[in-house]
Amino acid sequence: MAKKNTIFVCQNCGATYSKWQGKCDACGEWNNIVEEVSQSDGFSKLSTKKEGRIIDFVPLKGTMQTYSRLQTGVKEIDRVTGGGLVPGSVILVGGDPGIGKSTLLLQICAGLASKEEKYPCFYISGEEAIDQVRIRANRLGLAESPVNLASATDVRNIITTLEKTEAKVVIIDSIQTMYLDEVESTPGSVGQVRACAYELIKLAKRKGFVLFLVGHVTKQGEIAGPRVLEHMVDTVLYFEGERGHHFRILRAVKNRYGATDEIGVFEMQDKGLVEVENPSALFLAERQGNISGSCVFAGIEGSRPLLVEVQALVSPSGYSTPKRAVVGWDSNRLSMILAVLEARCSMNFSAHDVYLNIAGGLKISEPAADLAVAMAVISSLTKKPLPADMVAFGEIGLSGEIRSVTQANLRLKEAQKLGFSGAIIPPIFGKDKKEKGLKNYDLSCYEIGHVQRLINWFN
Repeated sequence: MAKKNTIFVCQNCGATYSKWQGKCDACGEWNNIVEEVSQSDGFSKLSTKKEGRIIDFVPLKGTMQTYSRLQTGVKEIDRVTGGGLVPGSVILVGGDPGIGKSTLLLQICAGLASKEEKYPCFYISGEEAIDQVRIRANRLGLAESPVNLASATDVRNIITTLEKTEAKVVIIDSIQTMYLDEVESTPGSVGQVRACAYELIKLAKRKGFVLFLVGHVTKQGEIAGPRVLEHMVDTVLYFEGERGHHFRILRAVKNRYGATDEIGVFEMQDKGLVEVENPSALFLAERQGNISGSCVFAGIEGSRPLLVEVQALVSPSGYSTPKRAVVGWDSNRLSMILAVLEARCSMNFSAHDVYLNIAGGLKISEPAADLAVAMAVISSLTKKPLPADMVAFGEIGLSGEIRSVTQANLRLKEAQKLGFSGAIIPPIFGKDKKEKGLKNYDLSCYEIGHVQRLINWFN
């Protein structure tokens, strides 16, 4: 009989302790350490067990199995997953509550089940009753889709049922509601999440069906449960967006079968999520020209060019310490840009509050947005608007130089397609100038090498 040991496990990161404590030393979270029962199965006495068998090694070069991807019919999903769903792959989907994870997966499941191939799709909900899922399906117009629906939380029952099917796609909503009788802890605990995910992943690999696992997120926006969960799966997708905006971004942060920098853009409507083929036009739809503090940034998300509006507001501060508020960008990078403008351009922001916003609820992490941010801040400070048909991109260094960025031609092509006639860009230096040279576009490109020259646009 295995000896039962009591341990204390952090429900945020999975760190274990011999006794309870208020703060987890590994992740710094408070009041997340819970008592659990661990099965001590004698790993310390491994030398007393029988010897293992010798494993076979093969050359690195050899024949490989080719995978025929399942096309979901939703281009944004296929883009993010690398061209479709690979049979036997496990995809973990995380996002804030109410952001639309269940809606998105129900639409994917219904779309695959309704295709000519009639893929057997199984939707297993542990959070909602069957009637609740049916209400959502009626609202989305998917009630006639041949989806196999169930409400269950016992993983043993789920595995036994799926063993007798020819499933192609299985959705578990969510992994935090599943439980195994062998694990003596509550559903959602670190031990339960790890054990349930392991059993389901093992079945998906053996049977060859696509497994979607829906995961809850913590206050920091990371998927709840043990960190090892993200290592166990093949793909990790985050569904992002603000409740006040109707845009939703599906972002891949891990993908064994494709790129990790692709995004899919959706719009939340009454009939569910609708894919957006031209996100740039959508993000700029409500933009108003001839207003100070506004600049259009030509960015890149994966292989997709994306134009968004950068808004800045500089106002006199009534406090001894001026305020810096940022939405959708790195606040530390804004502080660096302001310091460079003060040191290199003799501009004074010490008596002003600075507010920065990326319109549309999009989050940008590209350093190429430095130039657009600087232009928006200067425009707001001087109260002089930039031309409405102008875009900007470039990275700013601490000495004030403006550095070149990748895929300049792709950014300019997107700007021209949306009707912009000018672009403020970094200079193109070096031997690679011919390769990196700008193609012939019907817009005027102004190369700027230092932030001091930005002031000329506002004189």
